[in-house]
Formats: sequence, C-alpha cells, structure tokens
Amino acid sequence: MMIRSTFKSLIAVALFSGFSGFAAAGAAENTEENDSSAPEATAAEAELSFRDLTLLEKAFIDTAPAAREGALPVGELGVDGGEKAMIVKLAEEIGDGKHGKYDSLLITQGGKLLFESYTQRGRINLAHGQASATKAYTSLALGRAIQLGYLTMADLDKPIISFLKDLDRTKLVEGAEKITLHKALTMHGGLSVSDEKWEELQENPAALKGQGLVQTLLEHSGPITAESQTYLYGNHNPMLVMTVIDAVAPGTAEDFIKNEILDKLGITNYSWETHVSGLPQAGWMVSMTSRDMLKWGSVVLNKGKWDGEQFIPADYLAKATSGLVKPTEDWMPDTYRYGYFWYQTPIAVGDKNYNATFAWGGGGQRVIVVADLDLTIVITGHDREDTIMTQVSKTILPAFVE
Repeated sequence: MMIRSTFKSLIAVALFSGFSGFAAAGAAENTEENDSSAPEATAAEAELSFRDLTLLEKAFIDTAPAAREGALPVGELGVDGGEKAMIVKLAEEIGDGKHGKYDSLLITQGGKLLFESYTQRGRINLAHGQASATKAYTSLALGRAIQLGYLTMADLDKPIISFLKDLDRTKLVEGAEKITLHKALTMHGGLSVSDEKWEELQENPAALKGQGLVQTLLEHSGPITAESQTYLYGNHNPMLVMTVIDAVAPGTAEDFIKNEILDKLGITNYSWETHVSGLPQAGWMVSMTSRDMLKWGSVVLNKGKWDGEQFIPADYLAKATSGLVKPTEDWMPDTYRYGYFWYQTPIAVGDKNYNATFAWGGGGQRVIVVADLDLTIVITGHDREDTIMTQVSKTILPAFVE
C-alpha cells in the first residue's frame, strides 16, 4: 500500500462495477433526539474486509452531529437549515433498505454539518472505498499543483509528453503529442490499447514503472487521431494525469498528495493504493471517511478555498466542474455532462433548476455540491443499481429549498 491509513484499506470498485452477496439491513429507527454516539468500528472490525463487516442493527440518524477534532463545524438540521422531517424520513427509509444498500448520508449547508446518518456497513471512523470518485480527487490534485506553481492553466493544452522528460519519443506512436492534459481530463486521450494487450503488458511490471507506463502505452497504442480522441471512460486517462503530477511536483506524487493535499485538509484516516507503475492510483482504490469526503466538497463549494486560503485556483475549478463534454455511454442520463473528472447535471425543484456538481464512484460513492443552495451531500454505499440520485432530487434538495 502506498499511503497507509489509520484503518485497513476497504475494498474499492471501479465506477461501473457493483457489489454482491450482502444481507438486508436491519430496521431503521427514528432517532431525531439521538443521544448516542455515532457507530464506530472497533480495532478488530478495522482489520476485516468491507464484505465481512457486521451490518448495523439499526440506522444511526443524527440531526445535530457532534463536533470532532479536525472536522467541519457542526450545526442542527431544521435550525441552521433544511426541513428536518423530510431528511429523517429519507434516512429511515434508507435504513430499511427501501432505496438500496447505502452506508452513510451526510449533509452540510452554510459550512456546517447538519445531518449525519450511518446504515449497513457505515461507521464514522472507518475509511470507505471511493471507487471512481477517486478520479475527481485526482483532478483536484492537478489543480493543487497549478496553485503551487508547478503547472499553469496554459499547460492544460500542452501535450502530456512535454512534461515527461524520460520518454523515448522516437518509439511513440504517431500523434502521441495530441494527448493534452485537457484531453486526458475529459476522457478524450485517444489511446487504443486492448484489455488483452494491457493484461499482457502487465506481465512485465518493471517496464511500467514511473514514466515507463506512458512510454509503454504510447508504443503499443494505435495512432492518436481526431477519430480516436472521442469520449471513452477510463482508458488510462487518470493515470496519464497522475504521471504528469509525479513529473512536475517536487519529490513524488505520493509525497505531494500526502503533504500538500491530505495533510492540509486534515485527512489522516485513509488509504491510497499504488498502481502497477508505482505511482498513486488515480482512478480508484482509495478509501476515506464520509466526514473527510465532505472536505473535498467544501473546497469545490468555496471556489477552491480551504480554511480561508486559496487551495486550488478558482479558474481551474470552474473549468473542472463545467459541463465540457457529454458522456457517450447509452445508460448515462441525458442531462449529465463531464468536466475534469467531475460530473454535472441540473436538478429540477419546482420550476427552478439547480446545478449539481459531483464526484461519482461505483456502488453509490458521491460528493455532491449544489452551490446555489450552499449545500454539500456525501453518500457512500455498496448498491449495484445505485439509484440514490432519485432521492437527492426528490427529497434532499427540496428539503433545503426555501
């Protein structure tokens, strides 16, 4: 494991993979006047795989979350914002399994944590697999590199190979220079390395270390052309971005992520696994707590600021969270758009639309930011169908619209 967390890494899944073999959750209980502590994993439970964690007997629902060291400020649902009865009822239904298999639901408004709920395998102190929400964090890591002066906004339109000095350019496929950071961040890199070929290449891991990953991919891909540079989810694009981060940041990408991002955000209970290249994973295999997921949302909500200081450039963040391209998967909702590893969609409440920006990982991992409502919603889960956005639209946003 590259970066060690306080607890053992949980199982992470790619955005489009699911979970199976889970028992139904126990019945939820209305705990509006909750005077018990949020469920915590014991040291023994922390050593278990995610699948082996015991299901909570009842949902923990807290409308006045307790303050914790290093966490966001807290408030009270219904007093500092939101319609209490609507959110509690939804949490009860989630606890009863009516909306799928979800492990936590947390909501902040006005910079305060107003609501916190844990069900199924959710624990306040246990890092939860992020699946492909990791890609959104990789995007913010690149933004952090720009903030610190290791890259510029103009560099987004430069070829990624221009930052990778160890490449042997004489061996690269035609058009390799067409892959820019912008193209990779919008899933338009254009590589054409089959899954079978990638499996074969991994049999020689030494050749994939560091910039060797990009060297190998660009030797075995077909030509990079306008026709190949169409939206294709995954396709090594996140690791192309991570390789650039590793090349431009002092030390290593591992050091950079820990020292300049996670430590600054006060995130200590996490795992961040290592890719076959030896670099930090960029697309999945990261775990962190639900409360720490809120911190990423806070940075987005506050236009790149953290603790009163500019953490990520506002102009980078504006671009990263814009609907730059339309995903082409036929199962993707028609209103969804994609920026730099972040999704966007309008959500209608009454006769008004609210733009939701969100990180999204398989099984139900989400960090949802609705700037017009000063709202951040964190959801974790292990649901194969993952339909919780229906409840975000139907219940959560309406509960915070005055």
